[in-house]
Amino acid sequence: MAKYCIGIDLGTTNSAVSFFELAAEQGRGREQAMLALPQVTAPGTEEQRFLLPSFLYLASPQEFTAGSLALPWETDPAGEVIGEFARSHGAKVPTRLVSSAKSWLCHPGVDRQAPILPWQAPAEVARVSPLEVSARLLRHLRAAWEHAHPDAPVAQQEVVLTVPASFDAAARELTLRAAQQAGFPQITLLEEPQAAFYAWCEAMGEQFRKQVKPGEVILVVDVGGGTCDFSLITVTDQGGDVQLTRVAVGDHILLGGDNMDLTLAHTVNQRLAAQGKKLDAWQFTALIHACRSAKEQLFANPQLPQAALAIPGRGSSLLGGIIRAELTREELTRVLTDGFFPQVPVTELPQTARRTGLTQMALPYAQDAGVTRHLAAFLTRQAQALAGQPYAPIQAGGGTFVQPTAILFNGGVFKAGLLKQRVLEVLNQWLAAEAAPPVKELEGAELDLAVARGAAYYGWVRQGHGLRIRGGTARAYYVGVETAMPAVPGFEPPIKALCVAPFGMEEGTRATIPPQEFGLVVGEPTRFRFFASSVRRNDHVGDQLEDAVSHEELEEVAPIETTLPAEARRAGQLIPVNLQAVVTEIGTLELHCLEQDGSGRWKLELNVRLRD
Repeated sequence: MAKYCIGIDLGTTNSAVSFFELAAEQGRGREQAMLALPQVTAPGTEEQRFLLPSFLYLASPQEFTAGSLALPWETDPAGEVIGEFARSHGAKVPTRLVSSAKSWLCHPGVDRQAPILPWQAPAEVARVSPLEVSARLLRHLRAAWEHAHPDAPVAQQEVVLTVPASFDAAARELTLRAAQQAGFPQITLLEEPQAAFYAWCEAMGEQFRKQVKPGEVILVVDVGGGTCDFSLITVTDQGGDVQLTRVAVGDHILLGGDNMDLTLAHTVNQRLAAQGKKLDAWQFTALIHACRSAKEQLFANPQLPQAALAIPGRGSSLLGGIIRAELTREELTRVLTDGFFPQVPVTELPQTARRTGLTQMALPYAQDAGVTRHLAAFLTRQAQALAGQPYAPIQAGGGTFVQPTAILFNGGVFKAGLLKQRVLEVLNQWLAAEAAPPVKELEGAELDLAVARGAAYYGWVRQGHGLRIRGGTARAYYVGVETAMPAVPGFEPPIKALCVAPFGMEEGTRATIPPQEFGLVVGEPTRFRFFASSVRRNDHVGDQLEDAVSHEELEEVAPIETTLPAEARRAGQLIPVNLQAVVTEIGTLELHCLEQDGSGRWKLELNVRLRD
């Protein structure tokens, strides 16, 4: 039996590990604590901190003396650095620094198993894949745990790893694969906003029922280093017992601290250009990392009027070539508050810029930087999607958007109190316009540590203690079915979307699609297309939607490209099959193909190859 539940927050900017003692000795309270994470902070210096910056620095040969990067469990980490020194030193040599690996891990437009990072690094830098970077970060966390708890190896503990609520099935599968490569044989996936709420519940203890009551609609706003996540949790009364249900999650929005660092860098760069100091691409990348550090300094010390910036020079004199600047608190407040949290009406939705014919391949950041616009779109769309559902929140006066009664903030971005206040101000303006009461903030959350703490506490909840958030899958999933039709020059057969897993399908359950005439191609390469929807709530297993590719409520996710074994059959043969979807206990989705009147069984594994 596991002694601990280990909660892991593998963040875009910082990672953290918490643990909750599942089996305490009689007469002794259970232990909920953060794990101190050893990391190199300077050559020859190792410190322990609760946050591990999610940065990987790929050192060049002979860049550091032997043993200077040693960790308690590794005397020579083969020239790679993870954590604080990777971030600080990498800001000076950005071409060898890997950051935002989590954002790359969920990017369907690249091969996430291919060595592509650091992105656009020079040829002499040995690159690594987003999957491998994630595995290396997790390997560091595993080693830190087993160094501190040699009598409790991770293989014998319950491990909960968090992912953004907006991660699709392919990104979840990749996260699981990275964990397995890192030496975590069995894990459970948990959505980050749910983890944050679990942490708040654990912190409130018996005060929980005084804070939230049946009828409440809790909005979780999670803005981290790379993503912007929204979730809605309703509180209902089921036979005298309180029940929590996650009823909605937002789309995957690449908008967070990374975007803010980039914007601050552009602001400083304009000032430097006006002074006649022009930065090249390499120096600008260094400026981005410097702005990230300066932003964190200003957030950590509200009395600090400005933070110094140092951009490496390109001349022969390294010291003399350094370009110095500063980031002022006024710039920080103006750029981030007005640029990312504008005061807008709830009817103002995100803007989509017209794209040029050719664009540089990179992370697919949100085109509109207004978090409040994305929040308006989320609440408006979900009001339509939840209409008529048994768990639909009550709207004052039949409102046009979901009207939350409480809000929980999460993510390091909200360490800046001004940004929290701006969100509250905008949201309460929307509510007042529809005669709804103002939203209350659920205070007391540890913005940097809440996700890890909640993940660890979730292990205790899974054993039947406390309140468990219900909700199942955050989306409805569909498989593409090619329509049978005669060949027509210049036209491809339409693709129908067959619902295989409806919204809210619980972990550990399976759904059998009613028998239909499906033919499975075996023995030759083939491609399965998948679609998802965060707003379709009334579809059932087996329902079909016409013209999946252009359907406005469907989003195509990563396809599965594979060659299914033919066994004793000929290559290319069509096998009549029935379909069955399984949502595993750890939160991943599988599609099983069962031969009609035969023993053939095929399981479709999610593939993450480059999309066509």
